[in-house]
Amino acid sequence: MPAASRPLQNRVTPWGELIADPARGSLMGNRGCLHDESGRIVRHYRGKLWIFCRLEFRGRWREVMPPNRYTALFFLDEATALAAGHRPCGECMHRRYSEFRDAWAAANPELAKPRASAGVMNDALHRERIDAYRRKITFRARAGELPDGTFIVRPGAGADGDETPRLVWDGATWPWTPAGYGEPAALDERALVDVLTPASIVRTLAAGFRPAVRGRPAGVSAR
Repeated sequence: MPAASRPLQNRVTPWGELIADPARGSLMGNRGCLHDESGRIVRHYRGKLWIFCRLEFRGRWREVMPPNRYTALFFLDEATALAAGHRPCGECMHRRYSEFRDAWAAANPELAKPRASAGVMNDALHRERIDAYRRKITFRARAGELPDGTFIVRPGAGADGDETPRLVWDGATWPWTPAGYGEPAALDERALVDVLTPASIVRTLAAGFRPAVRGRPAGVSAR
């Protein structure tokens, strides 16, 4: 494949890892400037502002990796972005941001002090997504206790992001790929699993915030 046609390393997995894949995402986002002058990814994040955005907004256009500016990242869908630790953008996705903020504040009253501002959410989410070694933070739960929109892996899968995440949705788990979801398996409600989606976001999903999910096999209800 010619170098010019190679996909950039800017697709985000539910693990929060950045991969190169030709599949097109349905959302854009950022977590700061992650690339060098040649367009090579040299850091995992810069700062606590991790958001996801619409692909189009008011006719604006920008380069994917402009010099010394934020790196445009791409997500399959909202559920993927939330699992990686991103939240909706307060500008281009203002309605979704407001819905998320209100549900997050109701589900996490101890974190939403003095109020659920963008900065408060950014700080809280950052504590939940990355440990001191910059590894993905997970927690263990019973699969049947998790709301739709949560991503899981088998217990002990590790922090290197090498296991396929599965989306909990409509009583099944759906294997994630950059282009969509594979064939489902029945949800074993008693199984212990490691949860990729940050804990405060899982509580937000349980409180009623329902993420958009894209590329599902036939038979799964639309949002």
